[in-house]
Amino acid sequence: MDHRPQAWGRPRDDVYGAYDASYLQTSGPKQATQQPIVTGTSVIAIKFNEGVVIAADNLASYGALARFTDVKRLRVFLDSTVVGFSGDVSDMQYLDRHLNELAIDEAYDLETAALPDDAAPNAGKLNAANLHKYLQKVLYKRRSDFDPLWNQILVAGFDSSSKPFLASVDLRGTAFTSPSLATGFGAALAQPIMREYAATEEDAARLTREQAVQVVKDCMKVLFYRDARSLDKYSIAVVTKEGVELKENEQLEQQSWAFAERIKGYGTQTV
Repeated sequence: MDHRPQAWGRPRDDVYGAYDASYLQTSGPKQATQQPIVTGTSVIAIKFNEGVVIAADNLASYGALARFTDVKRLRVFLDSTVVGFSGDVSDMQYLDRHLNELAIDEAYDLETAALPDDAAPNAGKLNAANLHKYLQKVLYKRRSDFDPLWNQILVAGFDSSSKPFLASVDLRGTAFTSPSLATGFGAALAQPIMREYAATEEDAARLTREQAVQVVKDCMKVLFYRDARSLDKYSIAVVTKEGVELKENEQLEQQSWAFAERIKGYGTQTV
């Protein structure tokens, strides 16, 4: 039997003769992904007075199947920026390789650049705001080619003024910033919680690191309760001027399903 993938389902040449492919079309139209297959759900992030906290669970779903439970969707860029991906995992991997190449080029350019002695520590370095603008152009270009990258991305770090920076960009190249952001189901379930603490930039500037981390953990717990495509194992990163502190195998704590008893409207109800 011929085990080559391109020959599956065809008669064996040694029994039935060589396969005649002359009637097949040798050149077809360009094809692009029409629907993501393996996907990651929400990414959430919130600013605080010294930086940004960002988190995402480690689940990648194959349609409705919770298939892969150890997929890390937070990526560190140049030890100063974190990129969080939701959406198609294969497109995330493509962008991750692209960003790795960009980081290598940037590191090399920084080593060879002749900066003045009084230059700031991050002078000439690609910051979070620069990286967000770059990703926006990449995603918009792919959208314009009718071959979009099926992701929504959060970028957390600092801008050229060394102020906390948090922004989003989606598969159409639509970009915006906010004191708190969430993708996927998090936009409906986690964002209202985060806005109670950081509705404006002034609110975010009064938020401490400990408070921001606790808010994000509470949001991850709500998402696990309510989102069928989420997991209780997650990654969380804290971005400050000192660098990035990333933990990739955190576990939700103090879970309680007691609230389920109060949910009405599904199935047979006893009032």
